[in-house]
Amino acid sequence: MIEIKHKISGDVLWTVEFDTLEGVDLREAVLEGADLSRANLRNAQLQYADFNDADLTGVDLRGANLVGAHLIRTNLRKADLRGAKLSDGTSAGGAVLAGSALCSASLTGCDMRFADLHRANLSQADLCRVDLRNANLRKVNMTYARIRSSLLIDADLRGADLSHAHLCGSHLNGAIMININLDKALLGGENCLPATLNLVDLRNASMVGTELSGVTMMDANLRKANLTQANVCDAYLGGSILRDAIVTDADFAGVEFATVTMAFANFSQAKNVDIPIYKKNVR
Repeated sequence: MIEIKHKISGDVLWTVEFDTLEGVDLREAVLEGADLSRANLRNAQLQYADFNDADLTGVDLRGANLVGAHLIRTNLRKADLRGAKLSDGTSAGGAVLAGSALCSASLTGCDMRFADLHRANLSQADLCRVDLRNANLRKVNMTYARIRSSLLIDADLRGADLSHAHLCGSHLNGAIMININLDKALLGGENCLPATLNLVDLRNASMVGTELSGVTMMDANLRKANLTQANVCDAYLGGSILRDAIVTDADFAGVEFATVTMAFANFSQAKNVDIPIYKKNVR
């Protein structure tokens, strides 16, 4: 028998009539504030359970079912969630991890469609091959995170910090990335399958020193984005808007500007820009 206790009071919140929590059925269990640090919850059934404010530091949640679970302000530092299911593909079935700590957590292969991660800390987390379509990632901290070959299509990343993040091979089509920080992020270049960012909204984004070589950004909105020292070589920007963008020392070698809106951006301070002669209001 295992007793799950509150992390502060020590009160017993739940009793499991087994000697292990692996594969346990805790669907809809109320475990707010529970101490489950380093527990083995591999393949557990945790649909719609309440883990708000719980301590799940270093917990093993590989293959667990967390559809609709609430993990608000939960400590999941260094947790292993590889292959876990945090969504059933509906807006109501996405897990809620708002304000949670997922620093250095492993989420490789997770289904996180429609998950609510706003203000969560995913610094240095492994998010490779994760499905984050339609996820709420507003003001999330993903600095130095590995987000390779993942799906962030139609995700809301407003105000998020992805500085130094690796996004090679990821798809961000239709993502809302207003006021995002992508400084020094890796989205293309040598030994990196270029990311795809068609129809993304990158207004006021900070992209200082960002590696964007070879990326596809069709019809992207980069109005007032800061691309200082960014490497945009051979990127495809067809139909994109760079109005009022800061492009100081950005490298645009191999970029075709025929259909790009360049008005009021000072391209005289950029590198390797081939401006069509019919463009107006370009300095």
